[in-house]
Amino acid sequence: MGISGIAQTDSTTKTPDTIKIGTMIIVKTPGDEPGDKEKTRIYHRKEYKPSAVSTNWLVLDLGFANYDDKTDYAASFASGFTGAGVGKDQLKLRTGKSVNVNIWLFMQRLNMVKNVVNLKYGLGLELNNYRYSEPVLFETSPTQIVIDNSTNYSKNKLAADYVTIPMMLNFNFTPNKRRGFGLSVGASAGYLYSSRQKTITDLEGKEKLRNDFDLRKWKISYIGELQLGPVTLYGSLASESMFEKGLDQTPYNFGLRLSSWH
Repeated sequence: MGISGIAQTDSTTKTPDTIKIGTMIIVKTPGDEPGDKEKTRIYHRKEYKPSAVSTNWLVLDLGFANYDDKTDYAASFASGFTGAGVGKDQLKLRTGKSVNVNIWLFMQRLNMVKNVVNLKYGLGLELNNYRYSEPVLFETSPTQIVIDNSTNYSKNKLAADYVTIPMMLNFNFTPNKRRGFGLSVGASAGYLYSSRQKTITDLEGKEKLRNDFDLRKWKISYIGELQLGPVTLYGSLASESMFEKGLDQTPYNFGLRLSSWH
């Protein structure tokens, strides 16, 4: 048993003496007047003990969405997937408006080695909104991306939503703290359950076109998170283009994860 004490003898400041014995804290406070008996209080500090399996419900991610564009637009135009005048500049995103929101129904952490090495997994919805700067328009049957200069677009986005299962190896460097320091790395598999283009124009107002736009049904991503005390950062990078053909655009997300482990 380790005992540490800090003695304070200045009667004018009446600083309390503190003695720590394991999880017990003894505080001795001098009396208010000379000759008064000192007051003794005993506190019991609750020690945090991580469980072998811990579950976090309704974890929320708030971040940004973008993609790495390596498309050969000459080949894309020749195949008919993109129309005249559509290139890398026309498909640039508005970075501040392109957002990623993930709603994890649950995340679970399973102890593997002394609560330092853990397996972390979950299930949730991955929602991506890609906001275009230029008036690009998706046509269907077959899919083709064209430029529409006939009207003014006040809003133009492509939404791609997935049901996703993440699987990570978690390294908790401070297992005896509720909010410590650690990192997780792994992969996720997502299934595209909804995709649509939403536009708002001066002439037509609000319109929403639902189609798969030749997006891949499955998305495999490399994922990671960094826990810095109360703050957790996350990131993901897809293993390939989100389109089956025509465009070579590999999506990635990063942002802030709002969660707490019990």
